[in-house]
Amino acid sequence: MPTPRTHIIRQLESIYGNTEASYIADLVLEKLTGLPKREVRTLEVTNLSDQQQLLLEEMLAQLQKHRPVQYVINEAWFQEMPFYVDERVLIPRPETEELVEWVVKDLKTEKAPTILDIGSGSGCIPVSLAKKLPTAEVHSCDISSEALSVAQLNAAHLQAIVHWHEMDFLDAGNWERLPVPDCIVSNPPYIPKKGAAEMSAHVVKYEPGIALFVPDEDPYVFYKAIASFTQSRCQPGTAIYLEIHEDLAAGVQETLQQEGINNIEIRRDMQGKERMIKAIR
Repeated sequence: MPTPRTHIIRQLESIYGNTEASYIADLVLEKLTGLPKREVRTLEVTNLSDQQQLLLEEMLAQLQKHRPVQYVINEAWFQEMPFYVDERVLIPRPETEELVEWVVKDLKTEKAPTILDIGSGSGCIPVSLAKKLPTAEVHSCDISSEALSVAQLNAAHLQAIVHWHEMDFLDAGNWERLPVPDCIVSNPPYIPKKGAAEMSAHVVKYEPGIALFVPDEDPYVFYKAIASFTQSRCQPGTAIYLEIHEDLAAGVQETLQQEGINNIEIRRDMQGKERMIKAIR
């Protein structure tokens, strides 16, 4: 009889490939048993209770329908912390961790910066910043009350103090409700809707489109609003850190420049893709 790990891999490798199926198997078994990776790899079927075996088959059924493993186990790790996730929020990505690390490195010597995160999602960005920059006052806004519920849950679980704002940031009439920040951070929606056809089924089918897609005719709508907010509400010297689509760096830079923001740095992620921008008002 195959081990639980081998059983999972055999059931999933035709969908995900062996490497990804092996990664999923480890995550599922770690969550199911509470054991570390080195132990789940040698786990036998007899080590699982009847209830665990039943739950494992239920998880496999979801995974075979392309439901992301992070939603199946309701967990995604970000900055070495476990975040609760479900279909109400995007699954945190490694490149977003790099954006957070850039901010932390630049602000760690600041005494008490006010930080505004635009697009709370799971809360991975503002919660991580609040934890790593304990003197900072961190605010975060999102249009989705459901996303904010998840973000607040994560902040409470991870004991992070974040001030949450439910609002449509694209409506400039809401900007007066926000603080005047020293630093703005955002991983806004930036994928043109036409790009959905080229994306994986597990992303398009399960992750919230409102957090992913922007109109084909206006892919820079959020960057334009962030730049306008910065120019109208912030002091000179305010820093902006943005995650961007790998194919749209030049367009984002031009959008910022059209709003009068010219001090711009584009940075590549670990894969060599242009995925981050820093700008100074």
